[in-house]
Amino acid sequence: MAAPLLSVLADAALPTPPSAAFFAYMGVTSAVVFSGIGASYGTAKSGVGVAAIGVHRPDLIMKSVITVIMAGMVGLYGLIIGILLSANITPTGLTEFQGFAYLGSGLSCGLSAMAAGMCLGIVGDAGVRGNAQQEKLFVGMILMMVFAEALGLYGLIVALIVAVTAKK
Repeated sequence: MAAPLLSVLADAALPTPPSAAFFAYMGVTSAVVFSGIGASYGTAKSGVGVAAIGVHRPDLIMKSVITVIMAGMVGLYGLIIGILLSANITPTGLTEFQGFAYLGSGLSCGLSAMAAGMCLGIVGDAGVRGNAQQEKLFVGMILMMVFAEALGLYGLIVALIVAVTAKK
């Protein structure tokens, strides 16, 4: 009689410790907030450059908007990680290890996306201004922006790996 009762108790999920849930949700917050900061800074900084060249070279505005789009993309990285992490946080069964892993995952994605967004904004602003003076700079500007965007992708990849391996 006691053996079936013990097996039922062993299979029951333990309640999530409050500290594990706190750190897990801090990971969600970190991913979304820091990537949002990077995306908004990059969008604003490169948008100022696009607006500035639009005064003298309105023909280059549509060509230069790529800088604004690429800067805004890093915000999606944090959104993806935020959704993935929050879907895995449950009232039962979350361990402290998973909570810390989700924090690391969110920080990895958020901080790398913030750095990428800042880099994209600076390169985008200077690049579109330079492109307005010398159109041969466009390809070089795009290459610099691709490598800056890759910094955010590195953080996204690491965050995905950490989040998935923590669930095992």
